[in-house]
Amino acid sequence: MDKVYKKIEIVGVSSKSFEDAVTSAIEKASKTLHGLAWFEVVEQHGRISEDKIAEFQAVVKVAFKLDH
Repeated sequence: MDKVYKKIEIVGVSSKSFEDAVTSAIEKASKTLHGLAWFEVVEQHGRISEDKIAEFQAVVKVAFKLDH
């Protein structure tokens, strides 16, 4: 049987690390989407406050299988 996937873009944010931002994004997406299949980190950004890293941002493409 053929499979069809949809890919969306989400942004995870963390005060700890890029890895935590990605994990956070996937965990949140898994609460509202089912059939998650893979992810791709496409961008990484951060916010600086008072000369220190205040926030890590990860733009993540997530694919999930469409229902029949």
